[in-house]
Amino acid sequence: MGFKAKAQKHKANSGETVDKTSKKTTKEGEIPCGVNSCENFADKSFGGRSLSIDNAVDVWGDSGYTQRKGRVRVCKSCYRKWKKDSKDEDSY
Repeated sequence: MGFKAKAQKHKANSGETVDKTSKKTTKEGEIPCGVNSCENFADKSFGGRSLSIDNAVDVWGDSGYTQRKGRVRVCKSCYRKWKKDSKDEDSY
């Protein structure tokens, strides 16, 4: 039994309520996805990545994205879409 489990056990014995779900809060993203048709967030904690503009043009065209500092920030699902579309290309 670890120290957290012991502390929770002693709290329960002393009459205090132990609520594990109150600690978890939903995270709100700060950086929106750079793909115009996507509403997700591209924060690192949500699995977001940064793609070069050349890679973004290949998948979403010239006007399908917004850039930040020469790169395109994409969410996890858009990154997976890009990765699936560019898997067939030879980059050697």
